[in-house]
Amino acid sequence: MKKLYRNFDTQAQIDAQYNPSIKLPDATAPMRHYAARSVLARQTLRCMLDVPYGPTRAETLDIFPADVPNAPVFVFIHGGYWRALSSKDFSCVALGLQPLGITTVVVNYALCPLVSIDEITRQVRAAVAWTHHHIAAHGGDPKRIALGGHSAGAHLTAMCLQTAWADDYGLPSDPITAALLISGVYDIAPLRYSYLQPMIQLDEGLIRRQSPLFAVRPCATPIWVNWGSEESTEFARQAASFDAAWQLARNKGELSALQGADHFRGLHGFESPDSSLCQWLTKKLASQKN
Repeated sequence: MKKLYRNFDTQAQIDAQYNPSIKLPDATAPMRHYAARSVLARQTLRCMLDVPYGPTRAETLDIFPADVPNAPVFVFIHGGYWRALSSKDFSCVALGLQPLGITTVVVNYALCPLVSIDEITRQVRAAVAWTHHHIAAHGGDPKRIALGGHSAGAHLTAMCLQTAWADDYGLPSDPITAALLISGVYDIAPLRYSYLQPMIQLDEGLIRRQSPLFAVRPCATPIWVNWGSEESTEFARQAASFDAAWQLARNKGELSALQGADHFRGLHGFESPDSSLCQWLTKKLASQKN
């Protein structure tokens, strides 16, 4: 019998690897944590919400300005397997960065199946371009913009790294100072055989266009690819595979697990200034200061 994907025979086997909620005693607990901490962020940090970056209602972003002028910027792309959640669920990523003098931009985008992953990729690229063109008006430094995402957001970050920025947006070829990819899926082929397929509607063309593992280009942006040490072996393999492709293209990158983290707790580091996530971004953004 032909395998569905690599050594997997059944949807149940693939779901066990790619559905991070399966083994949780309370599948709603991670989202409750993000929501509560995000409310705290919006209540305690200065913010500008629902700033439009494109023509559709979903194309908005939330800006959490640093208290210093000409601040470095971190653009965050949320997860939810392209079919759930919004920027408001992840305001919490600003909690650890704002005290370090970093402006945080949290991107919202339309969701599957209303739109395709092709369209979501276009939207997040447009959000990055908008940030480069407009963040100076909000106290940010357009020459120091880092990008990052979690889960589907890490996939979308990887897609941004392969963008023809100069040709398509009139930006420098490598306008991103550094990129942080947390618990991403870089070959999306197995998801065609998963519980997600009715919502994300993958076909061969979409898989080919939207699997960044197979389209890594030479890029000057240094990256850190990571995953939770308590995640499934497929998340670890996906991270290692993307890092290997990145290194093969002679790009600069780091690969490591976030110790003690599952798929959801890996993001908690953004809530603390002294976490490895916040400190890595601080160092990369500081190294580019003019």
